[in-house]
Amino acid sequence: MDLKIQDVADLLNVSKATIRRWIADGQIPSYRLGQQYRFSSIEIEEWVMKRRLSGQDVEAEEMPSPQRGGSQYFSLYRAIHQGGVLSRVPGANKEQVIRSVMVSEAPRLGLDPEVISELLLDREKLMPTALNHGIAVPHARDLVVEKSCDRVIVVFPQYPIPYGALDGEPVHTLFFLFASEDKRHLHLLAKLAHLGSSSEALAFLRTKPSRETLLEYIRSWESSLKI
Repeated sequence: MDLKIQDVADLLNVSKATIRRWIADGQIPSYRLGQQYRFSSIEIEEWVMKRRLSGQDVEAEEMPSPQRGGSQYFSLYRAIHQGGVLSRVPGANKEQVIRSVMVSEAPRLGLDPEVISELLLDREKLMPTALNHGIAVPHARDLVVEKSCDRVIVVFPQYPIPYGALDGEPVHTLFFLFASEDKRHLHLLAKLAHLGSSSEALAFLRTKPSRETLLEYIRSWESSLKI
């Protein structure tokens, strides 16, 4: 899927001016089509995963205000509300944890546990989905769930697991991402990268909060964003 400047700005919750600045500085992958810039959705996904998008990437005056009632407002809260929270999930490595989670959760998504586990693990072979600092976002490339809403399943393993992160840290929190549209997938991925850049959020996640406590925190965090 090819994206325009406005698409990428909307997905990453930044202004078009910021996207143009990143293009001029060679900070974001893009290509020219006639007189306009275009972006590959796969390249943007990889860029978000590698860059770990944070508030420092965007100048405050370039941040648009959130649109209350819009599809992106409280999007992470809604996705977690639909997906759920699993604690003390057993497994000594990413494969065991992924398979364990999918046995219980894949049927709720209308998916086969074995098939979706293989798709998730194939994605990990391409590039680990760890965002550093103990956070990972398992997802399958080109998978769109046949549901009317996005789902993020938050998983706290019984013990931190090795994940192949660039910083070498084991993962203590996994956000399994299942989106109903490609653009929503990229938007939620970028929002999770924002969350993973917050030292306060990381400390909170290490406490392995309950579903209710986590949802309350995420709602407050999203309402405080300047995006």
